[in-house]
Amino acid sequence: MPFTVPLPRTPADGGLARWYEHELGWATVAGPPVQLVTGVRFDVLELPATAGRVVLRRMGPATGPVALLGRRMRLLVAAGSAEELPGLLDWLEWGGISLDLAALGTDGRMTAPLPPGRSGSGAPGAAVWLRAPAPGREVESSLPALRSAPWGEGTAPCLVRLVAAAAAECHRVRLLSARARGPVAQQLPPQRFASS
Repeated sequence: MPFTVPLPRTPADGGLARWYEHELGWATVAGPPVQLVTGVRFDVLELPATAGRVVLRRMGPATGPVALLGRRMRLLVAAGSAEELPGLLDWLEWGGISLDLAALGTDGRMTAPLPPGRSGSGAPGAAVWLRAPAPGREVESSLPALRSAPWGEGTAPCLVRLVAAAAAECHRVRLLSARARGPVAQQLPPQRFASS
């Protein structure tokens, strides 16, 4: 019976996976590129980077960890948040509106950025940390969650406030890009005349 031999990990990939597994306790999937497993220790809220930058300014420095991959920003949120997103958007009255806002939860993957302070390929479009996780610190307790600390306590923003800000900014970006494309000429269907 034939079998496939997996490709060997490159030393860089092995070191990257080990850093996430040993320093943060996060599950990884061999690469290249190395992937972080979502839905176990954290979920991911993904949105356009232009909208994400405004969200980060609005929500403050406690929002994190945050990664960037190309033109997409990934905000780490508490595990289980991805399942809550559709209902939360409905409750916030964003349901049914096309938003460029997605969540990665159980069985999802995100490309692992290089750990802080490590040099790497620096390839254009490579994943990078904008706000990196801190090794030796329980990252999960500082992630936005639906059931967070009472108002005024704790450092993580409430998931409801984060999703509300993200939805509003995604919608704003969508409207601005539609305006930049210019008005779309409405085409009327050809008229049909009844023969007499």
